[in-house]
Amino acid sequence: MTGTGSTSISDPQGPVHSGGGDQNNNTYYYSIGPREPLVRAGVDRQEIVREHRRRLAKCFVWPGGYTRAADRLARSGAVVLLEGPPGIGRRSAATMLLVEVSVPGSRIEELPTVREEEPLDPSPDDRYLLDLSSIGDSDYPAAQRTLMSYRALVEASGARLVAVTPSGLEWMLDAELAPLAVHLERPGGRAVFGRHLRVRGVRFEHEQLDHGDLPHLFGTAPMRELDRLAGLVVQARDRASRGMNFEHWRDEAVAAATNWSQQVAGDLRQHRGAEERALLFAASMTSGGPADTVLSAAHSLLGVLGHPQDETPRLARAGLGEQFEELSLAREDDGRVRFVRLAYDDAVRRHFWENFPDLRADFRDWVGKCVELPGFGAEDRARLVARFAEQALRTDRPDDLRLLIEKWTHPSAEGRLRAEAAAVLELGLSHERYGSLFRSHVYQWVTTARRAPDLTRVLTVVCRQVMAATHPEQAMVRLRHLALRQENPEDIKAAARSALLELARGNPRLYGRLVHRLLPRARPADGGLEVLLALLDPAELHVHPPWQAFVFAWRAVMAGKPAHAWSPSVQRWLAALTLRQAGDEVLNALLLAAYGDLGLFNQLYVTTCDWAESEPADMPERLRTQRNDRVRTAERFCREIDLAQGVGGLASASGARGTKEGP
Repeated sequence: MTGTGSTSISDPQGPVHSGGGDQNNNTYYYSIGPREPLVRAGVDRQEIVREHRRRLAKCFVWPGGYTRAADRLARSGAVVLLEGPPGIGRRSAATMLLVEVSVPGSRIEELPTVREEEPLDPSPDDRYLLDLSSIGDSDYPAAQRTLMSYRALVEASGARLVAVTPSGLEWMLDAELAPLAVHLERPGGRAVFGRHLRVRGVRFEHEQLDHGDLPHLFGTAPMRELDRLAGLVVQARDRASRGMNFEHWRDEAVAAATNWSQQVAGDLRQHRGAEERALLFAASMTSGGPADTVLSAAHSLLGVLGHPQDETPRLARAGLGEQFEELSLAREDDGRVRFVRLAYDDAVRRHFWENFPDLRADFRDWVGKCVELPGFGAEDRARLVARFAEQALRTDRPDDLRLLIEKWTHPSAEGRLRAEAAAVLELGLSHERYGSLFRSHVYQWVTTARRAPDLTRVLTVVCRQVMAATHPEQAMVRLRHLALRQENPEDIKAAARSALLELARGNPRLYGRLVHRLLPRARPADGGLEVLLALLDPAELHVHPPWQAFVFAWRAVMAGKPAHAWSPSVQRWLAALTLRQAGDEVLNALLLAAYGDLGLFNQLYVTTCDWAESEPADMPERLRTQRNDRVRTAERFCREIDLAQGVGGLASASGARGTKEGP
C-alpha cells in the first residue's frame, strides 16, 4: 500500500519465484483414479529443488557479512549462525553458503527444530540447514539446546551446518553459541531487483530504475517482494500491446504491487451489497476459471455466510455480464473470467482476508464446500486450494489447512478429495515459516493409532514425493511408521514399504539407519523382517550397502525367516559377484551372518550348489550367468564355508570354531 511516508509491496508468505521465466505459484497436480493411489503427474520433486537452487544462484546478491560467513564455513565441521533483520534473505544466504561448500552427489538437508526419534548421524560430506527464524522467545532456549546437540555432532563428523536465528532475539543467544554468529546486512535493493529482471530476460537501462516509488522500495522492501515485483514486470510485458516499453511495464508492475490495496478499498465502498462483494471475492479466488464456476462459488459463499436469498425475480436482476463489467471483470473469448488490472485478483484476496478477520473461518468452510460443487474441475479446485492456502498461511492460520486435510480425507468424503488434501499438505510442507509445523503434523498423524485410510494414503504419497526430496531422514521415519503399523490396510502398508525401500536403496546412510532401526523389532508379526529381506535384494539396490548394516540385516533375516525366503537373495548376490557387480565383501558378510550356526552354514552350502547347477527362472536379466561361471563362484564360496566351519581341521579367518561335520 502507499501512504504518507511509506511504500511497501504486499508480503506473500507462500511460494516465491527465484529466477527466470514467468511466476506460477502452482499446486503440483496429482492424478487419481477410483482404485489407484495418488500419483504425481510428471513432476520430479528433486528436480524442482535443484532448479530452485540454480535460479537462486543466478539471482543471489551477496549481503554484507556474507564473505565472513563463507570463510568460516570453509573449515571442516564448521557451524555458522546467521543474524540480521527480517526480509534481507537470510535463508537464501544460508542455502547459498551450503551450496558453495557442497560436494558432488551430496544434498542439503534441513534439520527439524525439535529432535525426533532418529539421532543425527552426519558424515563429512553432509550439509545441513537449521531455520530458527520463526521461533518465538518462549521456544528459543529449547531450540538452542537442539542446536548445541547438532553442533557437537557436526563438528565431530566434519560436516557443515548453517543456522538462521530469529530476528530481535539476539540478546537471548547463549554465550556458548555467540562466537558462531555472523551478522548479515541488507544487500543493495537496486542490484537485487536488476538481477531478477536480467535473469527473467527483461532489458532495461540503469537510469530507468530511478523512478517513482522504486528507490524507496529498494531501501525498505523485503527481498522476496523485489523478486515478486520483477515477476510482475514480466507479467506486464507479456500482456502488453506491441510497442510498449520497459517504462510501461515497470509502472504497471509498481502500481499492481503498491497501489491496488487502496483501489480495492475504494471499489468495495462503491459495492456494499453482499451479492456484489461475494461475486468479487469468488472471482478473486477462482480467477482463470469459467464464468459458471465463479457464479456458483459466489452463491455458495452467500450460503455459508447465511445471507438471505434475494427475492427479486432473476430476470429483473442484472445479467452476469453486466455484473462482471461493474466489478472490472472480463469474460474472455474462452469463457474464463479474469480481472482487467494486473494482479488485481491477488489484491482483492488479500483485502478480504485482512479486513474481514472474523470471516476467515467461514472462508475456510466455503473452500471446503466449493471443491465439491458440480461445476468445479480439477484445475479449478487446484487454483482455489493454492490461493486459499497462501492467504491462510499469510495470516497465520495453518490450522485451517490441517482441518481441511482431515475433512477431505475423512471416510465421508469417499476418496473424492484426496488430491486436494495432498495439494494442501504439500503447500504447508513447502512453506518457509510453517513447513516444520506441518512436518510435525505428519509425524503426529503417522504415530496415531487410528487414522482415516485416505489420510494414510495422502501421507504416504506426500512423504515419498515431497518430504523425501528435502527432508529424507524425516520422510523415512514417517514412512517406517506407515509401513509397520499393524492396523493399516495391506495396500497402504505395501505402498509405504515401497516408498521406504525406494529411499533406503538409493542412499547408503539411509540404508544403514533403516536397518539399525528395524533390528530391535525385526519380527515376522510386524513386517520388519519383510523390509529387511527386501533391502537385501541386489536387483533393486542402487548403492553399495554399508558393511555393518548389511551383515546385521542378513543375520536377522537368516535367523527369523525360513531358508526358502532368503535363499533367492543369496543366489542373486552370488550372480552379482560372478558378474563383478559386487565384491568379496558379500561372501564375508554371508559368512559372518551365519557364524556359529551350523544349520545356516548348511543351508548356504545347499543354496549355493543349487544355484550352480541350475539358474532360477526368476533371476533378473541383468544377473543371468553362464553355468561354468556359476560353478567357479560356487566352488569358491563352498570352500569358504568349509573354512568357516573348520572342516578338515582348518581354522576360519573369522575365528569360527572347527567342526568335523561337512555341509
